[in-house]
Amino acid sequence: MSWSLLDALRNKPDVVRDSIRKRRMDVGVVDKFIELDSKWRGLKAEIDELRHRHNVITKEVSKLGGAERDAKIREAKELLGEIQKKEEELNALEKERERVLRSIPNLVHDSVPYNCPEGVDSMPVRFYGTPRVWVGYLRDFKEQTEHFGFNVPYETIDWRPIGHADMLEVVLGMGDTLKAGEVAGSRFYYLFDDLVMLDIALLSYAIDQMTKKGFKLVLPPYMLKYEVLSDILDMDTFKDMVYKVENEDLYLIGTAEHPIAAYLRHTELLEDQLPLLFVGVSPSFRREASAGNRDMKGIFRVHQFHKVEQFVFSLPEESWKWHEELIRNAEELWQGLGLPHRVVLLCAHDMGRCAAKQYDLEVWMPAQGKYREMVSCSNCTDWQSAKLSIRVLRKDMRREFVHTLNSTAIASTRAITAILENYQEPDGTVVIPKALRKYLEIFSKGPTDVIHPRKKVRRNDKGDPIIE
Repeated sequence: MSWSLLDALRNKPDVVRDSIRKRRMDVGVVDKFIELDSKWRGLKAEIDELRHRHNVITKEVSKLGGAERDAKIREAKELLGEIQKKEEELNALEKERERVLRSIPNLVHDSVPYNCPEGVDSMPVRFYGTPRVWVGYLRDFKEQTEHFGFNVPYETIDWRPIGHADMLEVVLGMGDTLKAGEVAGSRFYYLFDDLVMLDIALLSYAIDQMTKKGFKLVLPPYMLKYEVLSDILDMDTFKDMVYKVENEDLYLIGTAEHPIAAYLRHTELLEDQLPLLFVGVSPSFRREASAGNRDMKGIFRVHQFHKVEQFVFSLPEESWKWHEELIRNAEELWQGLGLPHRVVLLCAHDMGRCAAKQYDLEVWMPAQGKYREMVSCSNCTDWQSAKLSIRVLRKDMRREFVHTLNSTAIASTRAITAILENYQEPDGTVVIPKALRKYLEIFSKGPTDVIHPRKKVRRNDKGDPIIE
């Protein structure tokens, strides 16, 4: 059975044009594909007809003799030459057609907002927790809550929280981005002592919770071949994200989603085998070349980090149910950490090309006065599976492409930044979320309820921090 996007391009191109407009992209790519596809199908029909004629002539040759037989043999050779020439044209046309097809994003789901106001990339769906809001950020907080019609309870504090970067390196003395910058470049880091334990505890917590829900734990390859990765990502869009291994046809993964999606490449499943639930744990490598000067300090936006990722192979009719399930799983994890957050639905123009619908989970960051992304949760429908050739054989013998879905469970470095800002006390002490303490007990020789500051923090009359 055909890929749904391909069906739409051939039979309902206006649906695809409308979807692309919602993403604020050029609809000309639809006309380009239709032109190439029409030529491809026409040329393929010509080749099929020539092959048929060649087969007829070949059968006739055995029944003929003399000059008539020689003439038929010459005609058959001429047909083979013509077929070969047209097949070369077809292959070139097919490559260009495939390139254009791969550049077309997934069809946007009807529930995804579009025509969002200038500067608005997502719409809040729900909020959790009682954020601590410094008095200087009250207006910013209300713009991010009341402006969208939500009445979110909050706690006002008159002391200004210290940003996670200074907490990491100065107050706690458990990180070093300066030395990492010398030996590896910007956006790298060293972590030490309790923060290393915290990183491990976060991963253990997410793995524990997800495997209890029936997700199969997987440690995937950390590198993929280009032909595989290009079936999963739009490489034109993500060329600034992935690292290539020099002199090898290998790329470092940006998330466990990619090798898990590739695990069933060229596979046909039975209907009763779905859904398949995986939880992957891996490092993630990201160039962040397009990030510019954003988040240069600290460990919020870095080139390498650890991540636990949810992934589902689903029947098409069940994928929207699983999309809601995956974001709920993520919410439960972050609620278990006691971190105030909101779930937002991305506007069409801000979604990745593979996603038909995408949620983000954003945690309130008291030192920044804003909600920041911690989780991305997408339903990619059959955009990936069609390229990867992952099908399901139905009980009525129909074949369809499965749907693929992915969601962050926990990305450790971002979770650490959220803990450093949300769980810090005025004196610089950091309280460990209760849900993590039992995992710290396995590794840590010191206290598992707090991290004590290396530098003394006092406050002036305005509540501003003075680090001594």
